[in-house]
Order: sequence, then structure tokens, then C-alpha cells
Amino acid sequence: MKKFLLGFVYAFQGFAILVKSERNFKFHLFAFLCITIAGFYFQIEKTEWLAVLIISSVILTAEALNSAIEKLCNHVQPEIHPAIKSVKDIAAASVLISSIIAVLIACIIFLPRINKLI
Repeated sequence: MKKFLLGFVYAFQGFAILVKSERNFKFHLFAFLCITIAGFYFQIEKTEWLAVLIISSVILTAEALNSAIEKLCNHVQPEIHPAIKSVKDIAAASVLISSIIAVLIACIIFLPRINKLI
């Protein structure tokens, strides 16, 4: 049980590292806060909330994994290396892909509501 609970401690420490040191993670966390506020303001439906929460968790997870991969790559190979560059670029692409899908989801959910206000 102690190891199980320690896993949570380590996970929260990792989250704190992300929030303190990773600019892109902070940006995505801020975007998540903004989209959450917009969801409450526009009173989005339950299924829309599910889409927002799922894609938000995908983006935050992708960004966390991207940061971990970058830190590991920088530790293993501090100098620029073509193979390490490819690994880091591919990890960054996962964040880009999920972010593009998130923007599309946000447009589908929020643009009709915004148009009603105009």
C-alpha cells in the first residue's frame, strides 16, 4: 500500500515540475481553464463536456510526455544529434496533432453559440 501511495506523491511531484518549468504545459493548462470557463458560460451539453475533457486530457498528457521525452533526450545526448532531433520532433508532433483536433472540437461546440451572441 505504501508503494501505491508513493506513486501518487511522485505523480504530483511530476505535475508540479510541469507547472513550474514547462512553458508549453502552462499554456495548455491555461487554455484548458479558458475552455472550461467557456463551457460553463455557454452551458454546453454533457456529451460536449465529454469531448472537451477527453481532448484536454489528451493534450495535457501529450505535452507531459513530450516534456519527459525532451528531458530524457537532453540528458542522454546533450549535443545535437539527428536521431534525437527526430525523436523530439515526433513527440512534439503528438502535441500539435491533438491541439489541432482540440481547435476543431472547440469550433464545433462554441462557434454556433458565439454566432448566436453576434
